[in-house]
Order: sequence, then C-alpha cells, then structure tokens
Amino acid sequence: MPESLPEVYLARHGETAWTISRQHTGRTDIPLTEQGERNARSLGERLRGRAFVRIVSSPLQRARRTGELAGFAADTRIDPELAEWDYGDYEGLTTAEIRERRPGWDLFRDGCPGGESVDAVGDRADRVIARLRSADGPVLVFGHSHFFRVLTARWLGLPPGDARFFLLGTASLSILGYEHSPDEPVIRLWNDDWHART
Repeated sequence: MPESLPEVYLARHGETAWTISRQHTGRTDIPLTEQGERNARSLGERLRGRAFVRIVSSPLQRARRTGELAGFAADTRIDPELAEWDYGDYEGLTTAEIRERRPGWDLFRDGCPGGESVDAVGDRADRVIARLRSADGPVLVFGHSHFFRVLTARWLGLPPGDARFFLLGTASLSILGYEHSPDEPVIRLWNDDWHART
C-alpha cells in the first residue's frame, strides 16, 4: 500500500461500569473501571513504537483517559464530533429496558427520541471521515463503539444503519484503510482485543 494512503486506527475506550451493565452510555461522562484502566495500558503497549501524524479523541473522559493511559495524552487533540451517539431519552437504559417501552426497537434503524437519529450520526461520521482522509499518514482515534461502527459503515460507503453488522468490544483496536487507492476503502483489522484479555 502506498505510504500516501492513510490508515485510521480506531481505539475504543476501556471498560466502564455501564459497559458491564450494558447500559447505553452516550453523553453521560463516566470513568473507566480499574479493569478499563488496565486494558487502556495494555492498548498502549500494543501501539508502542507506532508513529501517528495525528491523534484525536472524543471529549468524553472514558475516551480521553484511555488515550492518556495508553501514552498519547500529550499529542492528542479533542474533536467534539467524536462523542458517542446521543441516546436522548434512552440514555442509561439497556436494550431490554428500551424494548419494554418500545417493542422491536433497533438503534441503527430507529435512533433515539430526544437524541440523535441514525442519519444525524451518519452525517457527523461523514464530517469526521473527511478530516481523517486528509491526513498524510496514520491517524489514531480514541472513541466509542456505536459512533465507530457508524463511522466504519460510512468509510466503506455503506448506509449508516449497516453499522449494526460491526460489533466492537471495549479497549479493542480496529484499522480502516485502503486496498490500492482511495476508491477502495477497506477494513484492515477489526475488533482486535487480544491485548486487553486478562
């Protein structure tokens, strides 16, 4: 692959209390658990020796702290558009709890009342992608599962709702890139969390 084609490293934040309980954690700014902090340090070991032309993070503390513990705080810029999906009225609820209120609900089809629609998250992802594609080398991004899933769908030219097919674990590493040219976007690595298994 030519060096001029950037790779985008997606580093999902480490474990939080709400990832354990499977509550939707959009804009609630909760910290990492002790396990989440250990996983973030392991992610740093995994990325050691790699150079990035740009490092960006969500403004939410679980993403920022993951980047800090991974060893990238000094060079990281905050991008507000990397924040997790705004779940609105469904913030803090599990999928099961939401479906008690609204049977058959699907995040990637229905969005969230009082929060963001699927298309709104897709539009935000498109703006982030435009900035990522302007980089002249590898970029490291610290962020969140559902937003990264939509970003990946849009990177591939898929509708934002197709994000439902891309599952991400905490402290996982994924890489987006190209096969031969910018017209051939691909997933080079997905949901790799072997460094975080303890």
